[in-house]
Amino acid sequence: MGYVIGIVLAPVVAGFARVVGLDRDRSFYPTVLVVVASYYILFAVMGGSTRALALELTAMSGFVALAVIGLKRGMWIVAVGLAAHGVFDFVHADIISDPGVPAWWPAFCGTYDVVAGVILAGLYRRPFSIVSWHSSSRLTA
Repeated sequence: MGYVIGIVLAPVVAGFARVVGLDRDRSFYPTVLVVVASYYILFAVMGGSTRALALELTAMSGFVALAVIGLKRGMWIVAVGLAAHGVFDFVHADIISDPGVPAWWPAFCGTYDVVAGVILAGLYRRPFSIVSWHSSSRLTA
């Protein structure tokens, strides 16, 4: 069920952002990457594990770095970061023991992240879509 919700929710969020104009600013998708990476911090706190918290903060810092670099250098980096976070979700339990992570989370978040990364890559490819991200802080059509 987590896979289905992730597959459905990612295009719904991207579509909503597009319709209401949230994605006009180039910081939208980097912010999404930071937010999805931050959930594991919440789970570590909920699970009461200091060790998991330290490891999750370390992992999150890598995704935050990708978000910032992508904001400054190109949305392809953010798209790759989102997809990479999806892969991280799928292998998370093998890397970090975090008792606060819900059993359904890796399937949901991993799928959401990969689909969101693919959507962002698709938006970046379109010549008359939201591709003028290089020099301006605003996305233009």
